Amino acid sequence: MRLPPLQALRAFEAAARHLNFTRAAEELFVTQGAVSQQIRQLEEYLGFRLFYRLPRRLQLTDEGDRLARAANEGFTRIAGEIESLLAVEEAGVVTVSVLQSFAVKWLIPRLGHFRDQHPDIDVRIHADDRLVDFRTEGIDLAVRFGRGRYPNLYAELLMRDEVFPVCSPDYLASAPPLHTPEDILNHQLLHDATAQVELPRAADWNFWLEGVGVNNITLRRGLRFNSGDMVIQAALMGQGIGMARTSLAAQDLKAGLLVRPFPQKVASSYAYYIACPEENLNRPRVQAFVRWLKEEVTATLKDIEENQPTLAVTIDPSKI
Repeated sequence: MRLPPLQALRAFEAAARHLNFTRAAEELFVTQGAVSQQIRQLEEYLGFRLFYRLPRRLQLTDEGDRLARAANEGFTRIAGEIESLLAVEEAGVVTVSVLQSFAVKWLIPRLGHFRDQHPDIDVRIHADDRLVDFRTEGIDLAVRFGRGRYPNLYAELLMRDEVFPVCSPDYLASAPPLHTPEDILNHQLLHDATAQVELPRAADWNFWLEGVGVNNITLRRGLRFNSGDMVIQAALMGQGIGMARTSLAAQDLKAGLLVRPFPQKVASSYAYYIACPEENLNRPRVQAFVRWLKEEVTATLKDIEENQPTLAVTIDPSKI
């Protein structure tokens, strides 16, 4: 036998519990007439009466009593299973794909904050610079550095980046004076080679020099690395002056392990974006991680402004 319409069965279960059509209607946010009509239709569908409609009250028939018990048990089990499934979905695991430099210098140092807020959610970090297949690789969310153009994916700006020179306090104290940007010619410079090749105008020395109005020097020498976190590490070790991005240097600047020899910063042509299939955003654990990312970005930018007052420089978009 086919099951009766679920809406009518739900109306009957509520009316049987309250033994009152009006209270059932209030619970279901419908009119009393709608409940009464749904129960009449259910009785017609089944071929027997479910209630005795007495002058001042309702009374279940024997058949109605048996069906009410079964309906209540069924709806209770369904509600319990839904709660269990939602608990798994809200907790469980969130798998995030990020660039290695971003993972090492920004994300990992802050993950403890997420664990404090969401102890039931485990985080798996895939540090990878390549494009990923979200569905086949089980990736919930990605953070990418670029222009936000990700076909067939939801994309949202997470954090704009700015570039500026950094070095260790010991290096700054012992090296030749740095009064103007031209003085960098007397220093060992640290370069992010990937910024020059894969992401031109993202975070290289020439980009910053152009932004601060210095066009009369050519940079050829210096140490070159294939990731921004290596540049930061070399600067921390006192090996020279590196060109850094806000996202990668913020933690070390706040801790005083790095300083900025010049006040100017230049807005990068690229930014960090959240990217994923749009349906992934319906998962509570993904929503929780996205909210936390945004909170941490706000805190990062606040730390930069409080600890390192700077003079901002913006590049004319027509020159990008």
